[in-house]
Amino acid sequence: MNLEGRRESSNVEDRRGLSGGAKAGIGGIGAIIIALILSFFTGGDLSSVLQNVGEMGTMGGEETTQQEFTQEEQELAAFSKKILAGTEDVWSQIFQENGWGEYKNPTMVLYTGSTSTGCGTGSAQMGPFYCSADQCLYIDLSFFSNMRQQLGADGDFAYAYVIAHEVGHHVEYLTGTLEKAHSQMSRTDKTTANRISVRLELLADFYAGVWANRDNRMFNSLEEGDLAKAINCAQKIGDDYLQKKAQGYDIPESFTHGTSAQRMKWLKLGLQTGDVRYGTTFQQSDSQL
Repeated sequence: MNLEGRRESSNVEDRRGLSGGAKAGIGGIGAIIIALILSFFTGGDLSSVLQNVGEMGTMGGEETTQQEFTQEEQELAAFSKKILAGTEDVWSQIFQENGWGEYKNPTMVLYTGSTSTGCGTGSAQMGPFYCSADQCLYIDLSFFSNMRQQLGADGDFAYAYVIAHEVGHHVEYLTGTLEKAHSQMSRTDKTTANRISVRLELLADFYAGVWANRDNRMFNSLEEGDLAKAINCAQKIGDDYLQKKAQGYDIPESFTHGTSAQRMKWLKLGLQTGDVRYGTTFQQSDSQL
């Protein structure tokens, strides 16, 4: 991506170097499976993940630790701030165009290891996540290294997709989609709730594509090869791909984010159209998704 001269968002809280004082209560092979399957783009809102995983541990006060950041880490932090700024510009314009009121910027929290959130204790094992209770998206920047090393998903546009996806959940929150979906999920069986979750995730993928389309129009930000890297990332984080990687087979009724094919489809649709009117994941049947 070409981000030269782009501004950095000021809506960032940098907690790197702070210790959250909480430990996840999952270990061994369970932690590996959770990290592989649940960590990537956790279901729209950390609170729903905490309900699924169980009690994450007792929260403690954060303590300052001495830590120096590498040049790569600092570059990733600056990159993330620029991407967040781009989402602010794009979604402010889209909200105005569609008469959705004023777009309220989320806060991006950069942290290391674990941190307290409005939804409970967040852990790096969960990957990037959005918490509607405090309207923050949380990112441990080491996730980008894990994407490259464990999944072979690399490139700055792939990293931008991660951030834009979580901002997509914020858009769902602001438009009422997230609250409505979570209300429905709380009143139904697990399999049906998973199907609702898939629609939330695919919509966030679509919104990430819409952002990329509009950001490119505003700033000419996309470069050759960027699209392929984002599509490769979407393919590598499908439920079917991750479950097969973790355990050798997939369980479709347990999917919460969508298959690789579905995630690529909705990201591409957003990229191609740049039009939020095509974000119809909740109007499609399972076979149409």
